Amino acid sequence: MGEGASGFHDMAYVEWGDPSNARVLICVHGLTRNGRDFDVLAAALQDDYRVICPDVAGRGRSDWLTDPAHYGPVQYDADMNALIAQLDAVSVDWIGTSMGGIIGMVMAATPENVIRRMVLNDVGPCIPKAALERIGTYVGHPPVFDDVAELEAYLRQVHAPFGDLTDAQWAHMAAHGGRPVEGGWTLGYDPDIALPFMGDGALQDVEMWALWDAIECPTLALRGEASDLLLADTAAEMATRGPKADLVTIPGCGHAPALMADEQINVIRDWLAPD
Repeated sequence: MGEGASGFHDMAYVEWGDPSNARVLICVHGLTRNGRDFDVLAAALQDDYRVICPDVAGRGRSDWLTDPAHYGPVQYDADMNALIAQLDAVSVDWIGTSMGGIIGMVMAATPENVIRRMVLNDVGPCIPKAALERIGTYVGHPPVFDDVAELEAYLRQVHAPFGDLTDAQWAHMAAHGGRPVEGGWTLGYDPDIALPFMGDGALQDVEMWALWDAIECPTLALRGEASDLLLADTAAEMATRGPKADLVTIPGCGHAPALMADEQINVIRDWLAPD
């Protein structure tokens, strides 16, 4: 479905709710994850929305790019615009976790964009170098596991900041977050998505305040109370400039809240409710 410098590629997505519903909600996952992370949230919102949960290129069931240099916001935004056109949506609401939030911010800052309301899950216009370095320690080097149980144990360790998930929720993440390889299982993404973390120079803080100031749609910023990626000072500034985001801190989480707990879903449902 997508097209870019890497050529045509398919982007998979899961759809919930009535396909004729004009209220469309797009949920976009984090760097190494996939659209099935939103199953619980999508099930809770499908009576109100046509919910679309894509796998970004290089993740889940979507194609890997032939040229990994194109893994980044330019390609991802082109793919999302192609998806929205295919859905024939006049406007969309957006929920983006981490990378999914960055994609949303880029789109929402574009003149005459179609994003009506946006929820950013633990991401903002300033990303600290330390958080990027932490992510760089595991992305791009997916280990091989003997079975899905070992994969699940790894996810529980690496993604512990997601919060207090149930055994069933961890099992769900493992079931949809891996792929079979010779000798067992590994994580369900193209290792080359890590190329931005492997440049010639040292990683630096990322500043996107000019992008933030160009956003006009109502925005909700969720922050895990122990997040190392969306710092408290950054979140506070997000509430005073640009779209002047509504800010909600999620207790018991770091980067990033899994959006599977009832109280987290209720925050989003209430904020997205029609005026």
